[in-house]
Amino acid sequence: MREIPRRVNLQKPINVDKININKDYYFTDAYMIDLPLDSTPGHIWQSIFEREWKSSRHLWDRKLFVVGDRLRLVTTVDNIEGKVNWVRKVVERTNKSIDEYRLEAEARIGQIEQELKRQMLEEEELIEKVRNRLRKLTM
Repeated sequence: MREIPRRVNLQKPINVDKININKDYYFTDAYMIDLPLDSTPGHIWQSIFEREWKSSRHLWDRKLFVVGDRLRLVTTVDNIEGKVNWVRKVVERTNKSIDEYRLEAEARIGQIEQELKRQMLEEEELIEKVRNRLRKLTM
């Protein structure tokens, strides 16, 4: 079965008292912050999301991962505001790309369906020709 890609958003409002915040052991002075999403993203959304955030400037300064129904952001206390705003923009761009992907997929599916209908009609016409020839032979 084919996945129908859908939009995924950060939960609004984020209950900061209930999200996971942990010290990151790989980066000095950094914390892992789990930002909740409104649903678990499918593989198409995740793929587009990864492409979007990796195409961002200052990639070396950005650490972001999809973990189930959360985005795990690794940042320092001083950079939280800028990073969260950046995450919001990446999610918006991802959802815009998902909308475009769906439109293109729907157009492709429409073309395939039209081609299948055309082929079926041609096949029905050929079968009818065979029937007509058989009718002539059996009369």
